[in-house]
Amino acid sequence: MTLLDAAHRRAISACAAIFTLLVLLATPSWAAGAFAVGKCGAYGQAYDYPGEDAARAAALKQCKGECTAVTMNRACAALAIDMANPCGAHGYAVKPKISSSLNAATKKCYEFGGKECVIRAWACDARG
Repeated sequence: MTLLDAAHRRAISACAAIFTLLVLLATPSWAAGAFAVGKCGAYGQAYDYPGEDAARAAALKQCKGECTAVTMNRACAALAIDMANPCGAHGYAVKPKISSSLNAATKKCYEFGGKECVIRAWACDARG
């Protein structure tokens, strides 16, 4: 291998790296998500949508009955319900990491009177 071949390979590698970076920068970052929560364990979830409005609409469409939607942007959401009474106490949370959202949702369920709170659903959006 000559010195020219080595330089040629380095140039091709550098061009490939620059091209990859440009593609990543030009690609839209879909990081919006939503979690809808309703009565009796009803829920809907949407993640990696281009905007919060689209994510909220998708989550509400999945949820049966009257539901409340919370958005998450590069975060995680979790829903805990009381297995002793699924139509009773529940709790939900949106936090930066999955472990935090699971713990907070379970804690909220117990705070609202739950006896056997368990995670019913969870979702993370993008880097959550």
